[in-house]
Amino acid sequence: MHAVQFTSFGCADVLTINQVPVPVAAPGEVLVRVRAAGINHHDLINRSGAMKFIMGRKFPFGTGLEFAGNVVAGEAFAAGQMVWGSVPAMKPRATGAMAEYVVVPADRVSTAPADLSAIEAASLVVSTTTAYRGLHELGQIASGDRVLIRGAAGGVGLAAVQVAVAAGAAVTALSSARDFEVLRELGAKTTLDYRATRIGDLGSFELIFDTVGTSMLAYRRHLARNGRMVTIVFSSFSMLLSIGVSAIFGAKKIRAFSSDAKAELLEHVRDLAESGHLRAMIASTYPLASIAQAHRDQEKGGVLGKRVITLPS
Repeated sequence: MHAVQFTSFGCADVLTINQVPVPVAAPGEVLVRVRAAGINHHDLINRSGAMKFIMGRKFPFGTGLEFAGNVVAGEAFAAGQMVWGSVPAMKPRATGAMAEYVVVPADRVSTAPADLSAIEAASLVVSTTTAYRGLHELGQIASGDRVLIRGAAGGVGLAAVQVAVAAGAAVTALSSARDFEVLRELGAKTTLDYRATRIGDLGSFELIFDTVGTSMLAYRRHLARNGRMVTIVFSSFSMLLSIGVSAIFGAKKIRAFSSDAKAELLEHVRDLAESGHLRAMIASTYPLASIAQAHRDQEKGGVLGKRVITLPS
């Protein structure tokens, strides 16, 4: 099969498409013929070498976390069944989702939403499960909650707006002004320009969902009594300090978490998609041969939606 790999850390030019053996599904695993795979910031970080002390240097490494495709083999699914799923993020491997076939534990795949294409399904795996986990499992979101979403126009932010709206929350979205129209279409009640809005002018919120990681303690002051704050950013010293301070002083805790797109979360998100509460936003698609250009475009940023690699049927 064809698979994207890299044998050294660096810029997008280190990515190559190689011929490698098709993986074999062991007991408890599923082999999937990949139809589409989404590009995430995590892919760029791993490729650059920023995580080399965790990844080690047992090259080659694959790339790609999220995918959608058809089951080839596996005990829990019928052959040909359309599924979506994810590769374990913290276990470096020789091939990832950017390959013609991928093998993953059965608890990391689920039946894909019936009305979504493979491209749409692949684009939603990581962002929506991250948003769902943060808002529901950690944030304990409830209908009527006032929810502030920082970085609302990013991949996880867009998903968080939709998941929060589906839960019956009144969403305030912080983003660039250019993204207001889309955020309102997705259900945000209030849109604020993050450049022009003073933190001190914000109101009170039962829940703050953060994807930015700065000024955390200042935002924490805007939590209502028994308010909750969750963040997907926890790599900086200041971020860790903010979490520590919140743990010691007062009941308004800041909780950091990471994505873990397992089947149970995928099933919750599938229900939202099939009930019309999730909209897949595709920025652009690329063939597997253009993976390096797709990474370069991802590094530039500046667009709404997900970049997705497509593979032939």
